Amino acid sequence: MLEKEIFLTSEGLKKIEEELDQLKTVRRKEVAERIKQALAFGDISENSEYDEAKNEQAQVEERIAKLENMLRNARIIDEEEISIEVVSIGSKVTVKDIEFDEELQYTIVGSAEADPYEGKISNESPVGSALIGRKVNEIVEVQVPDGVIKYEILSINR
Repeated sequence: MLEKEIFLTSEGLKKIEEELDQLKTVRRKEVAERIKQALAFGDISENSEYDEAKNEQAQVEERIAKLENMLRNARIIDEEEISIEVVSIGSKVTVKDIEFDEELQYTIVGSAEADPYEGKISNESPVGSALIGRKVNEIVEVQVPDGVIKYEILSINR
């Protein structure tokens, strides 16, 4: 099966590497210690501490595998290559919501880095995909669950 390419900024790459390191060096040891302590209680057939620790271990290992897979398939976005002529992954885009006369700023990132609360939207999201390839002063219509939103692109930056 062909793996999906994961687009990451250098900041996103650093966050993933830090989380992976923390999981491997700290969390694995913490969970192993919890399992060891739970085993000391004796009979594991009715030992909820053991079951919880084993479940946590599975979650940690699953997250490690997911992060390692992301890194294997990562394509790092070089900030110097980000166009300021058209919206692309890595662009910081200022748009005006025409209906509400409100300015918003989004950074277009790969899905692994998306965090709407920080203004980081995925290139695969409805807004992100509608903005990709567009230029300053263009009006973009975005189909969202509530209907259609119209944005005017005010600026594109790195």
